[in-house]
Amino acid sequence: MTMDIQIGEAVFSAALEDNAAAHALAELLEDGPLTLTLRDHGGFEKVGALGTGLPAEDAQTTARPGDIVLYQGDQLVLFYGSNTWSYTRLGQVDDLDGWENALGAGDVTVVLSLEGQPQ
Repeated sequence: MTMDIQIGEAVFSAALEDNAAAHALAELLEDGPLTLTLRDHGGFEKVGALGTGLPAEDAQTTARPGDIVLYQGDQLVLFYGSNTWSYTRLGQVDDLDGWENALGAGDVTVVLSLEGQPQ
Protein backbone atom coordinates (compact mmCIF):
# COMPACT_ATOMS: atom_id res chain seq x y z
CA MET A 1 0.00 0.00 0.00
CA THR A 2 1.20 3.47 -0.85
CA MET A 3 0.07 6.82 0.50
CA ASP A 4 0.70 10.30 -0.89
CA ILE A 5 1.52 13.16 1.48
CA GLN A 6 0.98 16.63 0.05
CA ILE A 7 2.67 19.53 1.84
CA GLY A 8 2.05 22.76 -0.05
CA GLU A 9 2.98 22.05 -3.67
CA ALA A 10 5.25 19.10 -2.77
CA VAL A 11 3.93 15.54 -2.89
CA PHE A 12 5.79 12.66 -1.24
CA SER A 13 5.08 8.95 -1.62
CA ALA A 14 5.16 6.69 1.43
CA ALA A 15 5.08 2.91 1.68
CA LEU A 16 2.65 1.85 4.39
CA GLU A 17 3.48 -0.89 6.87
CA ASP A 18 1.67 -4.23 6.88
CA ASN A 19 -0.03 -3.86 10.26
CA ALA A 20 -3.51 -3.18 11.64
CA ALA A 21 -2.91 0.56 12.16
CA ALA A 22 -1.67 1.15 8.60
CA HIS A 23 -4.56 -0.90 7.19
CA ALA A 24 -7.02 1.17 9.27
CA LEU A 25 -5.41 4.39 7.98
CA ALA A 26 -5.74 3.15 4.39
CA GLU A 27 -9.42 2.31 5.01
CA LEU A 28 -9.94 5.82 6.37
CA LEU A 29 -8.33 7.28 3.22
CA GLU A 30 -10.58 5.17 0.96
CA ASP A 31 -13.32 7.68 1.83
CA GLY A 32 -11.16 10.48 0.40
CA PRO A 33 -8.16 12.62 1.28
CA LEU A 34 -7.59 13.64 4.90
CA THR A 35 -6.35 17.16 5.69
CA LEU A 36 -4.47 17.60 8.95
CA THR A 37 -2.73 20.47 10.73
CA LEU A 38 0.51 19.30 12.29
CA ARG A 39 2.43 21.20 14.95
CA ASP A 40 6.17 21.18 15.39
CA HIS A 41 7.37 19.27 18.43
CA GLY A 42 10.92 19.24 19.71
CA GLY A 43 12.52 20.35 16.46
CA PHE A 44 12.42 16.81 15.01
CA GLU A 45 8.76 15.95 14.27
CA LYS A 46 5.36 17.27 13.24
CA VAL A 47 2.38 15.96 15.24
CA GLY A 48 -1.37 16.25 14.71
CA ALA A 49 -4.67 14.65 15.64
CA LEU A 50 -6.16 12.20 13.16
CA GLY A 51 -9.65 12.79 14.51
CA THR A 52 -10.11 9.08 15.16
CA GLY A 53 -8.27 6.26 16.87
CA LEU A 54 -6.35 3.55 15.04
CA PRO A 55 -5.34 0.15 16.47
CA ALA A 56 -2.04 0.81 18.24
CA GLU A 57 0.71 -1.78 18.58
CA ASP A 58 3.24 0.46 20.31
CA ALA A 59 6.83 -0.68 20.63
CA GLN A 60 10.01 1.12 21.62
CA THR A 61 11.21 2.57 18.31
CA THR A 62 13.93 4.89 17.10
CA ALA A 63 12.24 6.97 14.42
CA ARG A 64 14.32 8.55 11.66
CA PRO A 65 13.62 11.21 9.01
CA GLY A 66 10.74 10.12 6.77
CA ASP A 67 9.19 7.78 9.33
CA ILE A 68 5.43 8.04 9.81
CA VAL A 69 4.15 6.78 13.14
CA LEU A 70 1.06 6.66 15.30
CA TYR A 71 1.37 8.18 18.77
CA GLN A 72 -1.15 7.50 21.56
CA GLY A 73 -3.49 5.78 19.10
CA ASP A 74 -4.82 8.96 17.48
CA GLN A 75 -1.87 11.24 16.66
CA LEU A 76 -0.03 11.16 13.33
CA VAL A 77 3.68 11.98 13.52
CA LEU A 78 5.92 12.84 10.56
CA PHE A 79 9.63 12.78 11.40
CA TYR A 80 12.27 15.06 9.91
CA GLY A 81 14.73 14.27 12.73
CA SER A 82 15.16 11.34 15.09
CA ASN A 83 13.63 10.28 18.41
CA THR A 84 13.24 7.12 20.45
CA TRP A 85 9.83 6.49 22.02
CA SER A 86 6.95 4.02 22.01
CA TYR A 87 5.17 4.27 18.63
CA THR A 88 3.23 2.22 16.13
CA ARG A 89 4.92 2.37 12.73
CA LEU A 90 2.62 3.44 9.88
CA GLY A 91 5.04 3.92 7.00
CA GLN A 92 8.16 5.48 5.52
CA VAL A 93 8.57 8.23 2.93
CA ASP A 94 10.27 6.80 -0.16
CA ASP A 95 12.32 9.82 -1.27
CA LEU A 96 13.37 12.41 1.34
CA ASP A 97 14.57 15.00 -1.21
CA GLY A 98 12.93 18.24 -0.04
CA TRP A 99 11.16 16.57 2.91
CA GLU A 100 12.60 18.73 5.69
CA ASN A 101 12.17 21.95 3.68
CA ALA A 102 8.55 21.09 2.86
CA LEU A 103 7.76 20.52 6.54
CA GLY A 104 9.39 23.87 7.33
CA ALA A 105 9.16 25.68 10.65
CA GLY A 106 5.99 25.92 12.73
CA ASP A 107 2.60 24.46 11.88
CA VAL A 108 2.04 22.76 8.55
CA THR A 109 -1.05 21.53 6.69
CA VAL A 110 -0.74 18.10 5.09
CA VAL A 111 -3.13 16.18 2.85
CA LEU A 112 -2.97 12.39 3.05
CA SER A 113 -4.43 10.28 0.26
CA LEU A 114 -4.05 6.85 -1.25
CA GLU A 115 -1.62 6.84 -4.17
CA GLY A 116 -3.26 8.09 -7.34
CA GLN A 117 -6.35 9.40 -5.52
CA PRO A 118 -7.35 12.96 -6.53
CA GLN A 119 -6.23 15.51 -3.91
